[in-house]
Formats: sequence, C-alpha cells, structure tokens
Amino acid sequence: MASEIKVDTIVNAGGDNDTGIDLATNDQILLKVANATKLTMNSTGQTTIVGEGGTTTTSVQQGLAKYWTQFNGTSTVATVDSFNQGGLTDNGTGNYTISYTNNMNNNDFSATTGTKTHEEMIEAVATSTVQLLTMNSSGTNVDDAINSIIVHGDLA
Repeated sequence: MASEIKVDTIVNAGGDNDTGIDLATNDQILLKVANATKLTMNSTGQTTIVGEGGTTTTSVQQGLAKYWTQFNGTSTVATVDSFNQGGLTDNGTGNYTISYTNNMNNNDFSATTGTKTHEEMIEAVATSTVQLLTMNSSGTNVDDAINSIIVHGDLA
C-alpha cells in the first residue's frame, strides 16, 4: 500500500503557516499523475505544465496576457476594465496611448486589437506604452465605443 500524508495546513518550524513550501536554489516542485510529471515549478517560479495533447509542455508565464484593456473611445475616453494599465491618453480622434503599470521587457511583444465597428491598428510600441489608431474603411481616424487590446510578451 502506498503511503499517504493528509494535512489541513503546512506550517514552518516556528508554527507559522506563511512559509508554505520553501525551495532551495536548485529544487523544484513536481506534480505527478500516474508517475508522469504534469507540472513543474522551479525555485525562480518558472512553471511549465503539460499541454492538452499530453506530450508537450507549455510555460505558464509565456502564455499569460501581460496587459489587456477594454475602453470607451467616445466623448470622455474611459477604461471599462483592464489589467496592468497605468494610464489611457486620448491624443485626438481615434488616437490613444496606453501606458503599463509594469513595463514590458522589450518592444518585441505581440498585441491584438479590436473595436466594435471600425478597424484598429497599432501605431507605435515601446516598453512602457502602446499607441492605437481607430479608423473607418477610408482610413480616417474615428472614435469607437468599444476598443480592446491584449498584449503577450515578457515583463521587465
């Protein structure tokens, strides 16, 4: 029979439960099912998990959106909801600059945009900002009620 440990709380030697699992420099946490590793976390927090097919792994950090927003670009421009957004600036009709709370590592990130009824394009990227333009089919800048952007890449 296999051994089992059943506990409600893990505490450190001092009795505090704020330590959790304390890894040494080269240690890692492995989560296994039927003796096959499904999740690995190393001492720096880098985490990989087995993908949907069961044979390849995916870096959790690389797959997460590092920034996203939805904002109203008409009248008084305002953020509806966001993650990692430091600011939203209305530069004029259909022209917006968004700053991040936590900067990107470089300007080689991927950004996906969308609007309710018009076309949107990325005008400029930097480690701390991204600039969006919203246009009609003729290429003239217009305001749109629903604007979205998602950014994937590495945080600084």
